[in-house]
Amino acid sequence: MTTTPRIAIVGGGPAGLLCARVLQGHGIEPAVYDADTAVDSRDPGGTLDLHADAGQIALEDAGLMEAFLALARVEGQAKSRRNHHGTVLAEFTPTEGDQSAPEIDRGQLRTMLHEHLKPGTVHWGHKLSHATPVGGGAHRLEFANGTSTEADLVIGADGAWSQVRRLLTDAVPQYLGVHFLDARFDDVDTRHPEVAAIVGEGHMFSSDGDGRAVIVQRNGNGVVRGYVAFRAELDWHVTAGVDITDREAVRSHLLREFSEWSPVMRPLITDNDGDYVQRGFWALPAPLTWDRVPGVTLIGDAAHLMAPFGGHGMNLALLDGAELAHAIKKESSLDDAIARYETAMFPRSGELAASSNTALTRFFATTSPHAPHLPPDHVREHENYRTRAAEYRRRQAEDASVEDLRHKP
Repeated sequence: MTTTPRIAIVGGGPAGLLCARVLQGHGIEPAVYDADTAVDSRDPGGTLDLHADAGQIALEDAGLMEAFLALARVEGQAKSRRNHHGTVLAEFTPTEGDQSAPEIDRGQLRTMLHEHLKPGTVHWGHKLSHATPVGGGAHRLEFANGTSTEADLVIGADGAWSQVRRLLTDAVPQYLGVHFLDARFDDVDTRHPEVAAIVGEGHMFSSDGDGRAVIVQRNGNGVVRGYVAFRAELDWHVTAGVDITDREAVRSHLLREFSEWSPVMRPLITDNDGDYVQRGFWALPAPLTWDRVPGVTLIGDAAHLMAPFGGHGMNLALLDGAELAHAIKKESSLDDAIARYETAMFPRSGELAASSNTALTRFFATTSPHAPHLPPDHVREHENYRTRAAEYRRRQAEDASVEDLRHKP
């Protein structure tokens, strides 16, 4: 890039912050705008596993692997699978030195990325109201607080219900017919030893073969987040006559719905601290593409919101941010940078989004209690992460060699 473009990143989640960090490493100063009032102003959700072939590559490119590993829980890679009677069906314990997919709390990741940006990069309390083309690929951004700005490139990192996406496509998220109730267990080893024993060091998944599941995950600071999952319409609680803000009413409903689950497993459903938080699953059509528009592109959930099966969403989001930042540095124009980024992003995200969405809908569409749901082979999964990471770095090195030849006099 021969001139310094005005770059606005709309969305201060991990993808937007990672993109800003890599841009700053290239000597380019973006402005990030986010609706939240501060980096820690709301519950950011549970834990993430960052894969060697995606999220970790982005963090390496941002110079943040050491900071990440200081916070990450390598032991959190442990996984187990149980049936609804509590019987262990499969277990995975990472081998010593395996860092293929360590866990980190979402809030920790966001805060870490924010702390490694230059002061003043993120403008908190800026909810985007309108984005309007003003010619030459530039756009005017107007925010709900009455401020406005113009940018040569608008990067939509504003999540599932992205305002920026409207500049590119009419596609909107569709409900996948599956609901999660997020349940939190605090000081779990002392207050909920039975939950601590079931979840172990990492992650436990249990299902009954009839479209109901419970997932529990270790987070930091002695917290376990549990997710009670089931097929449901969006207004399931209205139809069932359940006040979602009444914890005891929700528990009574879940005990009826999960009546076949053993007493060993029921504390995961009923013994949470605090209220249940509703989380419906939505996804964009996949694969999703759009005709290129000068001066605007998308990263993360704004581009490819998908079901969480496989844990690909955040990993792709971070890699999106890094690759777009590199493209802006390498290409001579913003149009060429967008083309370079989107050409790689579309097929990669489209394949993973489609497979993740299909896996979730098929799993929760099951009606036969005898239908097999075999646990994934996590040993092979981790081997694949490492293999693909090495292949990615090899391609990067080859591309760098080509770039050097292009720029030699």
